[in-house]
Amino acid sequence: MSRHVAIVTDSTAYLPPRMRERHGITSVPLTVVLGGRALDEGTEISTRSLVQALQKRRSVTTSRPSPQLFAETYRKVAASGATGIVSLHLSGELSGTYDAAVCAAREAPVPVRVVDTGMVAMALGFCAVTAAETAESGGTVDEAVTAAEKRAAGTAAYFYVDTLDYLRRGGRIGTAQALLGSALAVKPLLQLEGGRIEPLEKVRTASKAIARLEEIVAERAGGAPVDVAVHHLAAADRASALAERLRARVPGLADLHVSEVGAVIGAHTGPGLLGVVVSPR
Repeated sequence: MSRHVAIVTDSTAYLPPRMRERHGITSVPLTVVLGGRALDEGTEISTRSLVQALQKRRSVTTSRPSPQLFAETYRKVAASGATGIVSLHLSGELSGTYDAAVCAAREAPVPVRVVDTGMVAMALGFCAVTAAETAESGGTVDEAVTAAEKRAAGTAAYFYVDTLDYLRRGGRIGTAQALLGSALAVKPLLQLEGGRIEPLEKVRTASKAIARLEEIVAERAGGAPVDVAVHHLAAADRASALAERLRARVPGLADLHVSEVGAVIGAHTGPGLLGVVVSPR
């Protein structure tokens, strides 16, 4: 990380720890509320605990970081020597995290540029890495922001979920769409579009839906150099198998990451999630 420009993101980027440490990226946790307890994502609640709670139909909600937590983070980063901060976050359509960061940035001891990437998971993570690489090469705050925004504009994220019920409960997809999917017994494919989770296609069976997800990703990737991330929740075997097939089908594949999502995204998608991020370099 450049001595002058620091990169901050949030826990929904799901960056591999080694990647986050290598680039000196600071992550601010979102919160999961389970059984009346507020727990920080990544440190205080495991995905296994989340899945068990969802399977028992316990109430699980999520909340943004507080402006005070962002303010504390910006102060610490500035104290470490940064003279400027780029703060990159998940879509403002999905969370109030961006708004909390903007509020804190006004009182930060160094200039802070807060960016709503319109992304989530490694679609956000790749943006943070690109910003960090730009800073490492001596780029300014503005140059790091431009690089991250360019990366976001070219990145696509697609999702398969076993049911739309969790997205409906959390208000992330319309009730009518969720009920229609249940009535027709279809398996939905979704995409991140304009920062929102939108229906993409409806397929009759899980196996056909996952095969179609693979086709869509391969088509989107084409032959250009791309990074790909395969995410899952309680579906490790499916995710590994899909990753291996993509490795064979995507000729321009640069880096391939396979990981389980954290509790915040998992609370809204439910077990069985498969997500794929395609991000041209």
